[in-house]
Amino acid sequence: MSQALHQSSITSLPLLGHGKVRDNYAVGEDRLLIVTTDRLSAFDVILGQPIPNKGKVLNQMASFWFKRLAHIVPNHETGIAPESVVTPAEAPQVAGRAVVVKRLKPILVEAVVRGYLAGSGWKDYQATGAVCGVQLPAGLQNAQKLPQPIFTPAAKAEFGQHDENITFDEMSKRIGAELAEQIRTISLRLYTEAAEYAATRGIIIADTKFEFGLDQDGTLTLMDEVLTADSSRFWPADSYAVGTNPPSFDKQFVRDWLEAGRIDGKPWPKTPPAPELPVDIIEKTAAKYREALTRLTGQDLH
Repeated sequence: MSQALHQSSITSLPLLGHGKVRDNYAVGEDRLLIVTTDRLSAFDVILGQPIPNKGKVLNQMASFWFKRLAHIVPNHETGIAPESVVTPAEAPQVAGRAVVVKRLKPILVEAVVRGYLAGSGWKDYQATGAVCGVQLPAGLQNAQKLPQPIFTPAAKAEFGQHDENITFDEMSKRIGAELAEQIRTISLRLYTEAAEYAATRGIIIADTKFEFGLDQDGTLTLMDEVLTADSSRFWPADSYAVGTNPPSFDKQFVRDWLEAGRIDGKPWPKTPPAPELPVDIIEKTAAKYREALTRLTGQDLH
């Protein structure tokens, strides 16, 4: 395995901040350099150990989808080589894992689309018969395909806090009804087209989240990451079964391990610090990310 990058240290550009996974730098007034590190967050907690090559897998996967879905909505990519905006000594930190993007005004709502009942959606349905206020038919099972994909937005929280599921009406109040409707329509179209393609590759996209911003002209623009193993729940179609928790190609694998983990004999409370991941869990997680890339895109890791 190659050397993992837990945090970038680029000094030739102004640092804007470290996110859960991405480090952001200013490139002039109207561009950003986004470096996708090998950090892994679960339950909004950053784990202490990186997953080797995870950032490169995510970057390559996002780039694949941005190109494939560009006819639906503009995106933040510029085509500028990341190596061209840093010093030669810093180029290894960005090679294969960074992108130069347009600087946008972020819309502080995550656009979540669910095609299947899973995770927190399944728990919500069991308790209320609905997911994030969207009423569903009675009698659905865990991992069951929904009659049609549903849009269940979440309000972005402060760093380190849990995002908050909100209703579409609440989203409309926060950002305006016209923009909310535009985001919902585009998100459902992005998900539907991506899910249909993924099905031809033997992958089920159970759910995913999109993030949007506005450019200087007010044009809605897809940003951050799109349909990666961090922002989506991928299931292999050949082992999918209703009523189970299907094995997944995303960090659900790590979430499951953490939920079963113990600190001083007690369940981990999902607050820092996280339990230390065993080497075999790190290696298996890295392998799952690489397999997701290959199966979905037909590409090996560059």
